[in-house]
Amino acid sequence: MSDSALSTDAMSPIAAGIRSRLAGLSPVESRVARTILEQGDRLLYLSASEVSSLADAALSTVVRTCQALGFKGFQDLKLSLAREGRPVAAEEIQGEVHIGDSPTVVLAKLRDGAREAVDLGIGHVDPDAFAAAVSAVSGARRVLCLGVGTSAPLAQDVAYRLLWVGIEADAPADAHLQHVRATVLDPEDVALVVSHTGSTRETVAAARAAAAAGATVVAVSSFPRSPLAEVADITLVAATRETSYRVEALASRIAHLIVLDALWVAIAVQAGDTALGLARRINDVISDHRF
Repeated sequence: MSDSALSTDAMSPIAAGIRSRLAGLSPVESRVARTILEQGDRLLYLSASEVSSLADAALSTVVRTCQALGFKGFQDLKLSLAREGRPVAAEEIQGEVHIGDSPTVVLAKLRDGAREAVDLGIGHVDPDAFAAAVSAVSGARRVLCLGVGTSAPLAQDVAYRLLWVGIEADAPADAHLQHVRATVLDPEDVALVVSHTGSTRETVAAARAAAAAGATVVAVSSFPRSPLAEVADITLVAATRETSYRVEALASRIAHLIVLDALWVAIAVQAGDTALGLARRINDVISDHRF
């Protein structure tokens, strides 16, 4: 696709700004910028690592190029493309939802979107990678569950679920504490990392610390190529069909939740009566807190 081919699509306002800065870029930065122009709307579905591969440039160069083009980084470029490329229609914010839809219709449409997210997300998970993740987590001395932002609740939920099958698990809420806890893991431990983009700075830093400590890193993400995937020993890719304006969409979180639920249920099935007995004990404790 040529630069001029972008003149009528969502990229055009930003493309004009990028083209105006090409002359001031280094040769490798210019190559990255031209790759960005060539991708057009497809850029919304790519990770920074995928752009670095397409441009044959280092990941740091992609980030530096985006900054040279006036953005905070690659994610800021994608968000700007989504916001400024064209007027945001309601149906692009939440699938096929339209202005004027009743609450009941909105609920029904999002139900259908969630069903699709589950089907597509589970369909992308590699069975061998999933089996390897079950083996790693079930055999771990302890599991550190990592995630920030919208992935944090998923990390905390799976840590709680793993306790039900007899696995010592924790999910610190503070990003700095996650990094510290990852640093003191050892080869008998697993870091279970949840990140939609796989490019969140704090999450990747903690994952790298866990890997450096010798722990097995299991990642749950939407992209097969990302800084997190480069660190992980096992990556479970649960990709979903996102609309252009849902960069951190609910669909991906639904898919990741199903994968994480499947992970601990598979572990419970393997543990058999041991897990069942422990679950009954925990349920008895929880029952004491109900009226």
